[in-house]
Amino acid sequence: MEKQVDSQSFDHSKETLAEDIISEHDSTPVKFVKTTEEKAFVRKLNWTVLPVIFLIVFIQFCDKSALSVAAVLGIKEDNNITGSQFSWVGSIFYLGYLICQVPNNYLIQKYPTGRYLGSVLIVWGFVMAATALCHTFSQLMALRFLLGLFEGVTYPCVYIILNTLYRRSEQSSCWGFLGISTGMGTVFGVLIAYGLYHMDNIAGLRAWRWGYIVFGIMTVLIGILTFFCLVDNTHHKLLRLTEKELDIVEERTRDNCVVRVKEIKSEQRWEALKEPRLYLIFFMNLFNCLQNGGLVTFSTILVEGLGFSAFNSIILQIPNGVVSAAFAIGAVWVANRVHHTTFTAIGTASISLVGCIILSAVPGMPKLVGLYLSWAMTGVGSLTQTLVSTNVSGYTKRNFYNAVNMVAMTFGNFIGPLLMIDNQAPGYFGAMTGFSIANAALIVCLIINYILMKNENKRRIANPPTTPTDVYLDLTDAQDRNILYKL
Repeated sequence: MEKQVDSQSFDHSKETLAEDIISEHDSTPVKFVKTTEEKAFVRKLNWTVLPVIFLIVFIQFCDKSALSVAAVLGIKEDNNITGSQFSWVGSIFYLGYLICQVPNNYLIQKYPTGRYLGSVLIVWGFVMAATALCHTFSQLMALRFLLGLFEGVTYPCVYIILNTLYRRSEQSSCWGFLGISTGMGTVFGVLIAYGLYHMDNIAGLRAWRWGYIVFGIMTVLIGILTFFCLVDNTHHKLLRLTEKELDIVEERTRDNCVVRVKEIKSEQRWEALKEPRLYLIFFMNLFNCLQNGGLVTFSTILVEGLGFSAFNSIILQIPNGVVSAAFAIGAVWVANRVHHTTFTAIGTASISLVGCIILSAVPGMPKLVGLYLSWAMTGVGSLTQTLVSTNVSGYTKRNFYNAVNMVAMTFGNFIGPLLMIDNQAPGYFGAMTGFSIANAALIVCLIINYILMKNENKRRIANPPTTPTDVYLDLTDAQDRNILYKL
């Protein structure tokens, strides 16, 4: 595992961590116990930060996936679009998401993250509500593009906030929490859709139009809350730090190996571009998100194709959310128990692979089981993000890795719906086969990345530095030889 240590720690080949871990040379667990004061601080941090983060991720997923429910509530008929055009409406969102990453990577480092993200949420809430006014394919395309452009800000902002506020050993749980938030976005989104189903033709509006209006209003309100209440740095006034907590925050910052700086260091970006690890992470996220893009957009249509009514197809999305949340937190829990992020990710990707094989090769109702198993991809996503957050230091470098992650996720989500070819409905054999191959390729990338990091750890243990590192120097993981990579 990645760790900043002093020379004495290296002499004994031990790592001081915030959780039980296994050292590189010894199978004996080394335990670091938080003080009572730090435990109290973490509880305060959780209750101050995580509820707002939950609402942001929840509404982001609701807004993004509203199209799937709208598909069986009349959006295709009202806008006179074909199946292939619907695929493009699903994909164009991610083109906006992709374009967003270029200016966002600059803006996220220049402006207070909470105020920046809150402002964007308010704007995209109005875009979401305006979608209810669409009557043509071109109008839907334009507003879905804008929705993706603004929603693309979300995860990079959330990632850097959690990277900054939580110890490295705590961050895998943070990504599991994000997975739960996404899963609950599905559950509560479906429950809201259940109510919207009964609002069809109220005030002359179809149910899908009411969905965009309701979610748009919710997004604006959450944006206002985010603007004023999202804690985005370790000394934020809403944390109301005591003198003791200031010392705790200082120690947690040193453990994190990353401090927020406004200077954008181009040399850290060039360093990242020279690392094979960056490209492996890119392809991991690309392969994982192919099926995410396809299934988020088409899951309701897939279930309806098994013979269920439109209403029941919506209700049967609830297990999607529950299973997604279970895989997200379950994968993190297992990784923390066995102290192997990569091997847990491989196991989780294998479950997703089995789900995709069932979707492609097994006829009838078992496809529903395959659909639910395929959501193991949320656990893979949590663990691949952990491989970045715990193994990449240097503020600009970590931001750059996060941006590359978002580009990969965006490409995957953009391509996924386009693989759902209209003449292969309702089973979409070609897409499901492609998703199966992508899962196998993802596993290969995980294995190669593991070998690279393990070999580098061996070199660093064999030739340890003699002095600890000052975190405020903003060194990268390549420059700071005190860091051991979390495997």
